[in-house]
Amino acid sequence: MTLNFTKMNGAGNDFVMLDNRDLSLALTKDQIEKLCDRHRGIGADGLLCVEPATEGGDFKMRYYNADGGEAEMCGNGARCFGRFVNHLHGDSLSKIRFETLAGMISAEFEAGQVRINMSAPHGLKLAENLPVAGETLTVHSLNTGVPHAVVFVEDLETVPVREWGAGLRYHEAFKPKGTNANFAKILAPDSIAIRTYERGVEDETLACGTGMVACALIHHELTGAGSPISVLVKGGDTLRIGFTEATPHEYTEVTLFGPADFVFQGTVNL
Repeated sequence: MTLNFTKMNGAGNDFVMLDNRDLSLALTKDQIEKLCDRHRGIGADGLLCVEPATEGGDFKMRYYNADGGEAEMCGNGARCFGRFVNHLHGDSLSKIRFETLAGMISAEFEAGQVRINMSAPHGLKLAENLPVAGETLTVHSLNTGVPHAVVFVEDLETVPVREWGAGLRYHEAFKPKGTNANFAKILAPDSIAIRTYERGVEDETLACGTGMVACALIHHELTGAGSPISVLVKGGDTLRIGFTEATPHEYTEVTLFGPADFVFQGTVNL
């Protein structure tokens, strides 16, 4: 089987993009994992398929982590998805709405960058003290389409992201599905830097869109920082998170604005 694909990245979070509008593709978990393998495949943090809408959107986004498991949502992936769909339509679209397992998402295009409107976050928990890798960490959590744990630290460069990230990802507090783990440092009242350990990738990634949103909103919860909040990620990009706090701890109009770049196109044999 020969597969046509496009490789994209959003702030260093990279993806295999597939056009499945005719529903001719039915990839297995093993095939997706092989495509995402950085040594024996194309190499990516995840894989996205464009499919026909079934619930009133313009399209449907199917997102799979590098381990082949389907996930609810990916913020950087959603920006790439939006720009990829626009590319399939000759860059003639100004805005699209697409369905995800986390709800309806919209994307708008602006000079090579994409702004997406996120689904409403839920499940906020603040300041839980959890034992992780021999330490007691103060952990905040929020579901921004997928679950995220957030720990604020003083030194982001030396934080043991893999050790603490894995400890949080599989922690009893987040069973059965686990969580993504983020480590954040305050740079200024309206600016933070983060590093993220991603569930499904099982390692640190250069960026995570839903993680940026979780960190920004929890930063607001803890400090009162206003919208928008700038988030510097490991890959070196700075993205902007916008939001409205409709009522205490309840958010609407949550947006993520940042790059979505084409890397290359090709064919691969499965």
